[in-house]
Amino acid sequence: METMANGRRTRRSFSDNYKAEVVELCRTSGKSIARVARDLDLSETAVRRWVAQAEIDAGRRPGLTTEEHAELVALRKENRVLREERDILKRATAFFAKETR
Repeated sequence: METMANGRRTRRSFSDNYKAEVVELCRTSGKSIARVARDLDLSETAVRRWVAQAEIDAGRRPGLTTEEHAELVALRKENRVLREERDILKRATAFFAKETR
């Protein structure tokens, strides 16, 4: 495993399928999450997060599902873009109002 100068791991990304396989392994292997994480050279925190999110998505735990989170991110982005467009139109209106006087 590669580490950075400060001793921390470099950030890795994993596919949704891989995460689902790890979650299933945690559920069916009889091993603790910590043990599964060690065996697969993953951080325990990441595996715990994946298991928790899987429980939320399955409706067994309260929280935002993966789909709801994705929708929230998209709506926030759209909201930011709309605010920027509104601010541009306000400035343009003020600019043209000055010119017509």
